[in-house]
Amino acid sequence: MPARRKARKRALDVLFEADLRDWPPVEVLAGYLERIEKPRPEHVGYAVGLVEGVAAHLDRIDEVIASYAEGWTLDRMPAVDRNLARIAVYELLYVDEIDDAVAISEAVELARQMSTDDSPRFLNGILGRIAEYATR
Repeated sequence: MPARRKARKRALDVLFEADLRDWPPVEVLAGYLERIEKPRPEHVGYAVGLVEGVAAHLDRIDEVIASYAEGWTLDRMPAVDRNLARIAVYELLYVDEIDDAVAISEAVELARQMSTDDSPRFLNGILGRIAEYATR
């Protein structure tokens, strides 16, 4: 698994736990970092950046997702999908060195591995619409 995909998976783990426990993502991240053996894997730095970035911009990210999720509320989305969308939208809006197509395809691939059969298509649609918005 490529390093950035591992980082996204780790960020998803942290954001998913924070979401389910209704805890601040940075608190869950701190606990996660304490449990990682040193030396830490190379991908951990990008995972930390993703979690901190999503946490810092969570209100705006959720607002964007909610406005493009036709017929869906954030609460109604599976938690995995909601948090994959948050990571991808953070990358789409705030991480210039990641191509939009890469952010979308990584979210879709992780959804394929970790969520429902409908999740990859669902995320691809929402994220595609958001990417169009982000490039305007």
